[in-house]
Amino acid sequence: MRVSAPVAGTNLPIVLFSHGNGWHLDGYAPLTEFWASRGFLVIQPTHLDSRRNGFEFDHPVFSSIWTERIADLRRVLDQLDTIEAAVPGLAGRIDRSRVAATGHSWGGQTAQALLGARIFDEAGQVGEDMSDSRVTAGILFAATGVGGEHLHPFAQANFPFMRPSFQELTTPTLVVAGDHDQSKMSSRGPDWFTDAYTYSPGATDLLTFYGAEHALGGIVGYEVAETTDEDPERVAVIQRMSTAYLRTALHVDENSWSTARAAFSDSADPIGRAQSKALAHS
Repeated sequence: MRVSAPVAGTNLPIVLFSHGNGWHLDGYAPLTEFWASRGFLVIQPTHLDSRRNGFEFDHPVFSSIWTERIADLRRVLDQLDTIEAAVPGLAGRIDRSRVAATGHSWGGQTAQALLGARIFDEAGQVGEDMSDSRVTAGILFAATGVGGEHLHPFAQANFPFMRPSFQELTTPTLVVAGDHDQSKMSSRGPDWFTDAYTYSPGATDLLTFYGAEHALGGIVGYEVAETTDEDPERVAVIQRMSTAYLRTALHVDENSWSTARAAFSDSADPIGRAQSKALAHS
């Protein structure tokens, strides 16, 4: 795993980050390094599906990796003492009472399990509760939505986690999506990636970026080939907006998110739109 933290500061809130399919601890620097520079302890495990581990889609173990991904995040929380002791200069600086789970794409599904989302089994019954009470906030970047006949046969056969139930996701969560993100796993349009906001009581906020595809402008990494919609400005806004959300959700600054959301919405040249259930009900 990669552990990133600011050189100075105490009572650092913890942000777990789960990578997308095939990635590893060295990805997503545009997000994770930015968060660390703004006062968060960021922990990035490498999951079994990483290309570095050699598990391809046709490997017998692949269809069960989604549960190991969730276990990876829980193991990090279980072993915080070991992590703290292993990183020079980190001792005594962690606030274990403030933890967010975040992730991109498949990593979003991994993170949302700790936030409360469950999986429908083949009989249509809601499965096991894999939430973690230590996690009090979340951000889902381009996380896949509810399952159904729109899923392509390969996804139906190999990705059981693409049948989520969001009703049980009650932890405060921000959803980030692109309005040009067309999945190869589903015939539904980009709105598929907003389902967590649509159906979850906990996902109270949604940011939708205009023209953004699955990499959301380049959050996966700098000069990454799969970033088909390279947009440094979009990435910069996502950096600032996600940080503002984390600062409020993890009780660093109660006004940070509302201020950032208002500025985002009031832009004379908007690059996206913000929606909030809290505002709709106020």
